[in-house]
Amino acid sequence: MFSLRSLQDSFEADRRYKADAEELLKLYEQMLLIRRFEERAGQLYGLGLIGGFCHLYIGQEAVAVGLQSALEEGKDSVITGYRDHGHMLAYGIDPKVIMAELTGRQAGISKGKGGSMHMFSTEHAFYGGHGIVGAQVSLGGGLAFAHKYREDGGLCLAYFGDGASNQGQVYETFNMAALWQLPVIFVVENNQYAMGTSVKRSSAETEFYRRGTAFRIPGMKVNGMDLLEVRQAAKVAIDHVRGGGGPVLMELETYRYRGHSMSDPAKYRTREEVQGVREKSDPIEGAKADLLKLGVSEDQLKDIDKRIRAVVSEAADFAEKSPEPEAGELYTDVLVETY
Repeated sequence: MFSLRSLQDSFEADRRYKADAEELLKLYEQMLLIRRFEERAGQLYGLGLIGGFCHLYIGQEAVAVGLQSALEEGKDSVITGYRDHGHMLAYGIDPKVIMAELTGRQAGISKGKGGSMHMFSTEHAFYGGHGIVGAQVSLGGGLAFAHKYREDGGLCLAYFGDGASNQGQVYETFNMAALWQLPVIFVVENNQYAMGTSVKRSSAETEFYRRGTAFRIPGMKVNGMDLLEVRQAAKVAIDHVRGGGGPVLMELETYRYRGHSMSDPAKYRTREEVQGVREKSDPIEGAKADLLKLGVSEDQLKDIDKRIRAVVSEAADFAEKSPEPEAGELYTDVLVETY
């Protein structure tokens, strides 16, 4: 009889990925790029250069980098909700075209028409950026079905949050994915507060990794603030899915330092709580400590930060100098065919 705890038990036996200094430096750089990019995006929003909604990923960097570094880019597909900039950067998409999209420019990855919440890159097998809460989970099931149908060896990584976890379409997708043994990893990024309501007030079952039990989907609970723990959990889950074992549900316990969106003052939690997480379990500081143990110098880490800041400044400059879309772009990309 299949044990629903089998993957968790396997993960518990060896929780942290063994990375050498070179590999860990690469992952550290990716996390730092997301952090600095999002900080700049917040600044540009404050200056009025980014309009509409803008949901920053600051604090959650280890999730996207730890998971997506284990995928095969271009072969495996990724789909997520509207807190999507970090996932795109983790998949190697050029920060310039992401920043240009945020500022509504023609050079943006969706020609400036998607903005912060609706970015997309079929070239990278990144399928968005979705504004409807939980809808991306069903679409992720469809992507997984396509992988299985085409026999291309790929899998789908479908992200959603603790808030979306109570959506009915999520469970419909769980059921179909389990029935058809689809190659999909469902990832709950549990940042504790959904749009502004703590999980204890909104969810009867707060252990989200157990939510697949009724559909015989094995669950894994992971510290989403520890990069190497996330990377190790990703390996366990991916090996299971690639081996034909069907879907996996992962809960990544993480934390967003900013409000739900730029317009959220986050009065539902204290400054002391946020500061406590920053001081005790910041994912970038944790990776930095691991790097120092591996013999990487402080000066080398400072040089990396300087270089990443330059990359982000270049992306911001590129976005600000890029032209806005022509008026005619309003009528393109509405339908697949041309009429």
